Amino acid sequence: MRAADADRQAVAEQLRVALDEGRLDLHEYDERLRRAYAARTYGELDALLTDLPGVTPPAAARPAVPEGRPVVPGALPADRPATARWLLRVWLPYLQVVPIVLAVWAIASASAGELLYFWPGWVAGPWGALLLVRTIGGLAGAEPQRWTGKRERRRQRKRAKRDRRR
Repeated sequence: MRAADADRQAVAEQLRVALDEGRLDLHEYDERLRRAYAARTYGELDALLTDLPGVTPPAAARPAVPEGRPVVPGALPADRPATARWLLRVWLPYLQVVPIVLAVWAIASASAGELLYFWPGWVAGPWGALLLVRTIGGLAGAEPQRWTGKRERRRQRKRAKRDRRR
């Protein structure tokens, strides 16, 4: 049976807990995490957890979405925080720069005493269109989950490096 993104995310969380408990070393955690995100079936996910105590394999776990509710990629309750953080990371530069550009245009128009050519449209329009395409493609391709996995691996490497220094 095919596994969903929510199942892969749940296994990644269980592997992180096992790493924090000292049941996995960083190298083995990283290897299993890669395999978890590459897994296509419950069987592949189960194999990553069989030697860890107290872990419920995804096949035995309850569904992540209540019955009768449509499953929309990137919109599962467990994925919302990751999706929101990813969207903020993608759109924040735009949301910071466009008001500045608009303010410069407004000040220039006010000092000229008339509305000048609306050149901020050349900044906001194409950039916004590209971000919209990236957002739609990223949500359809589960980019927030991959981004979260990469952030977690980076965080684990930093933690391991800090622990080695102690």
